[in-house]
Amino acid sequence: ASHTAAVARATDDALVIADMPFLSYGAGDADAIENCGRMLKEADADAVKLESGHHTVDLTRKLTRLGIPVQAHLGLTPQRENETGLYRQGTDEESASEIIDLAREHEAAGAFSLVLEHVPANLAEAVTDAISIPTIGIGAGPNCDGQVLVIDEVIGLSEGTAPFSKQFGDVRSEMRDAIDSYAEAVESGEFPAEEHSHYESDIDDVY
Repeated sequence: ASHTAAVARATDDALVIADMPFLSYGAGDADAIENCGRMLKEADADAVKLESGHHTVDLTRKLTRLGIPVQAHLGLTPQRENETGLYRQGTDEESASEIIDLAREHEAAGAFSLVLEHVPANLAEAVTDAISIPTIGIGAGPNCDGQVLVIDEVIGLSEGTAPFSKQFGDVRSEMRDAIDSYAEAVESGEFPAEEHSHYESDIDDVY
């Protein structure tokens, strides 16, 4: 909640969506509703995102009826990595049909948008055509209504990128070069130099 609150404090017009953490929902509706509600009341989020499946359809309905906007998330769901692995989802007819059905069910339950992660581009296009709420793609091809990537990968801060991601900058190298240069300057005595130091003549008698 503290991370969400920090983002909310720094934004004016952006929609702040709290990605609900592992085990903050799913065990029981009462706890899930309380945890999601706290994100809006205490962290000032505008909505919550749930990694979705059959188990979140009814919860999505209950949350939206209480006035808690829900963004659903289908395809690759990282919180279920131990179960599904980090592989492309919806790659056969049965699993693709299930994703389309779940997208429709979550829309009917009141979800205001849907993240599609690491699914075939033609499946993402089919889901986008099948529902009226916006789809947000991450590794789901160009035919979603919007796109999202992990910021560390976009700016090149992480050590690697997902196969469906793209690095648009190289912050990691810039940071490494700057830190190495700083360490070298300190070790050589180049920094801090006179221009980085302040002397006060009134305290000369102290020493």
